[in-house]
Amino acid sequence: MKIKQKNFKKILPKLKMKESIFNEKVINEKNESQSISLIDEKILTIYLNKQEILSAMTICDYPEYLAVGFLFNQNMINSLSEIKEVEFNEDLSVVVVRTSKATLFETNNKKRIKTSGCAMGTIFGEMFEKISPLSSEKLNTFSLKKIKGIVKEINQTPSLYLEAGAIHGSVLCDRKSMLAYMEDVGRHNAVDKVSGFIVMEAVDPTDKFLYTTGRLTTEMVLKTVSMGIPLLVSRSGFTKSAVELARKFNLTMVGRFRGNRFMCVSGFERIVLD
Repeated sequence: MKIKQKNFKKILPKLKMKESIFNEKVINEKNESQSISLIDEKILTIYLNKQEILSAMTICDYPEYLAVGFLFNQNMINSLSEIKEVEFNEDLSVVVVRTSKATLFETNNKKRIKTSGCAMGTIFGEMFEKISPLSSEKLNTFSLKKIKGIVKEINQTPSLYLEAGAIHGSVLCDRKSMLAYMEDVGRHNAVDKVSGFIVMEAVDPTDKFLYTTGRLTTEMVLKTVSMGIPLLVSRSGFTKSAVELARKFNLTMVGRFRGNRFMCVSGFERIVLD
């Protein structure tokens, strides 16, 4: 697909992608047979020009967004203007991101394998080189009431998680509603898809927030700051390192967000109590 800036459309979970959902017969605790839905994962290989960069386990619903988002978050590409085209070959399960000029990463990086459940393949040193603290000069604020309403909408939206479980979600939101709801077997894949959406659709991230179903870790903080998103929200908890990094990079981070309860560990000045 050719890359061009355009007015983006909101994205919701691909429930129609039935090739990734399978029914299986299992035996439950009552020794009864029952049918359940299972999510399938596939290997997707990402190339940067002619260099193989990564093989990732994914549900393959938005391979172009995943590839571009991963490369952007890893500082292998820095803007939409660098990208010449993105091509996905469904038969080979390969995405090729072609740039207008060769990059140093094609010769400096070895192939990495990323599993569905952990951060294998994430190159933290290169992420640290890219990011700097989020600006506090023009502080974008967010209504707590609006955040609660959007989170409630997210939790009630038909999704692969509600259909089959065993999956994570990352949702890009503005102050009014969801913009892009991405799901995958790994939380890192889901957030990379959001990043790819931001890059390829030329979305301004500075007045948006990211909601994730997964725990708030070092990786999640770095990816959020890398995208330029000022607010990160999760229904799950957070690690000590994630809290320290969120404070260092001026990220507003809210965890354990359920109903009327939440814990803001950094950047509370962006939250408007109403």
